[in-house]
Amino acid sequence: MTCNILVGGAWGDEGKGKCITYLCNNDKPDIIARAGVGPNAGHSVEFNGEKYGLRLTPSGFVHTGAKLMIGAGVLVNPDVLFKEFEDLKKYNVKERMCVDPRCAIISNDHMERDKSSEHLAKKIGSTGSGCGPANSDRVLRTIDLAQDIPELEGYITDVSLACNETLDEGGDVFIEGSQGFALSLYYGSYPYVTSKDTTASTFAADVGVGPTKVDEVINVFKSYISRVGEGPFPTEMSQKEAEDHGWEEYGVVTGRRRRIGYFDMDLAKESCRINGATQIALTCVDKLYPDCARTQDYSDLSVESKAFIEDIQSATGVPVTIISTGPDLNDTIDLRKELL
Repeated sequence: MTCNILVGGAWGDEGKGKCITYLCNNDKPDIIARAGVGPNAGHSVEFNGEKYGLRLTPSGFVHTGAKLMIGAGVLVNPDVLFKEFEDLKKYNVKERMCVDPRCAIISNDHMERDKSSEHLAKKIGSTGSGCGPANSDRVLRTIDLAQDIPELEGYITDVSLACNETLDEGGDVFIEGSQGFALSLYYGSYPYVTSKDTTASTFAADVGVGPTKVDEVINVFKSYISRVGEGPFPTEMSQKEAEDHGWEEYGVVTGRRRRIGYFDMDLAKESCRINGATQIALTCVDKLYPDCARTQDYSDLSVESKAFIEDIQSATGVPVTIISTGPDLNDTIDLRKELL
């Protein structure tokens, strides 16, 4: 029986999609449960030469033996969900998907309010997906729930009950969070944050699993930092400097160009502390150290890259167990057996 949570370490875009895909494809949990805010965050998944941009479907969908679940704390836009059913048809996502009856539903009105809000759209840099207004209505207790939507009737499942029963029976549950720690409504750079907390504790609550049942918290960091939208960014570089490094990126949901900065050790320390991280997954090492591209053995990494990894471990007190050296799942160094 194991229950693992994966969380973004910074402002999102850390490469969680690849990490989730790798972990679920190798560890093969019985349930992969989506936590987090809702369809305002995108995960990129590359598998068997194809690339997918996901907003609600758990990124571990490539493990076809798992049930896919959306926890009660997640906002659901049925149109987004049904489109992903079509896009992922060959993986039988539709047949494996379960939605908690207590999920709140995003309406067209929520999206319009999001896009037209001077404060959200222009000052904060909202994605316009309706999550902020929907969470506001949820707090006011005026929103529809998944159990009220006829189109979702065939997918309704008590996700908390299913996850806990699976754990009690000796099964494995993988909880994947969206966005990143620094976008937390509580611990992020307020007011330039998302509309709820985005830490591991809340992700566990999103799917209804108590803290005593969580075994590992995997904090994902990119070897450099990126951010979409407004707000403080202590290590930010110019777009010209980012281009010179080959670090030009665009958001999965919005298509907006991401702001780029150097790795922030202070942010990493705070993120690991508040998330209670037990492991770190480090992505895009090949973009910081191109000579490490596609490396699959730790001993083959450069001296500089090993020193960088050791600095992160020393600063945070958390072992770096997963190291991504390229976009393919095989471009991964997995040190869990050696370090845990």
